[in-house]
Amino acid sequence: MNRTIIIAEAGVNHNGDIELALRMIDDAAKAGADYVKFQTFNPAKLVTATASTADYQQRNTAANNQLEMLTKLQLRESDYPLLVERCHQHGIGFLSTPFDLEAIDFLATLHMDYWKIPSGEITNLPYLRHIARKHGRVIMSTGMSTLHEVKMAMEVLTENGVSSSDITLLHCTTQYPTPYDSVNLRAMLTLQQLQPGAIGYSDHTQGIFVPLTAVAMGAKVIEKHFTLDRNLPGPDHKASLTCDELSEMVSKIRIVEAVMGSREKIVTDAEAPNINVARKSIVAAKAIKKGERFTQDNLTVKRPGTGISPMEWDNVIGTTAMRDYEPDQLI
Repeated sequence: MNRTIIIAEAGVNHNGDIELALRMIDDAAKAGADYVKFQTFNPAKLVTATASTADYQQRNTAANNQLEMLTKLQLRESDYPLLVERCHQHGIGFLSTPFDLEAIDFLATLHMDYWKIPSGEITNLPYLRHIARKHGRVIMSTGMSTLHEVKMAMEVLTENGVSSSDITLLHCTTQYPTPYDSVNLRAMLTLQQLQPGAIGYSDHTQGIFVPLTAVAMGAKVIEKHFTLDRNLPGPDHKASLTCDELSEMVSKIRIVEAVMGSREKIVTDAEAPNINVARKSIVAAKAIKKGERFTQDNLTVKRPGTGISPMEWDNVIGTTAMRDYEPDQLI
């Protein structure tokens, strides 16, 4: 993957409203993202009736518990054909993260390019097995995980039919928003020790600086939440990009890709015309008569670089001038 895959994470920022979800697809496509991703779940199968919300969820919603919050954010199965069709119309890929076994089975009917495993399911053995046995490519977020836990999850996937080359590991810090001093981007490089097919980064910081840095460090997949309006009610809006910011992130990632280039140290096509302008040649420092020997006193080095390279200085010193030279003439 020479081009960074950019996943615009709609998540639950549609607030359970199919019309908002469709508008999010429109905006993700307009921004130039490669995929737009949703979340598929049955609240009753995802959480207990008393599961508490995270601190950031408590700040951003009026829900008393996760079940109450998620019930308001669920899309219906009948909504998904509309989402997939809208993605096809715009030429953007459709993805959704499943959060239970039934959701995995349902999403398998939609033939997605990748299975997206969220950080919270990385220690869910039945879930990991079920996805692996669908035999698709996998993108797995690794927030809240140790390297050992990620390794164990990879082993479950590979033992159940997924090639390690078809697994992309995303470094992630599961906090919304993530403080900059908790990002630890170098851990993304540590994930390479597990020899996945690729590494990437799922970002929850504010702004676009960190994803750009991740791409410069080698991330092949970037995932980032976006919203139609940060003032909408819901748990994730405040830590999400606006649509304009998403567009800016995509365009700047493409610039980062362009400037990274390859590992070769070569003369580029852009700079080749400047070689003769910037480099120097051996020239006469003063008038030199035919038959006179070249010395440190009668030679010097000046631009342009169209004559004998100064790297040949020692070979020229002591030889005999075959003709007359005026000052500044190339030898």
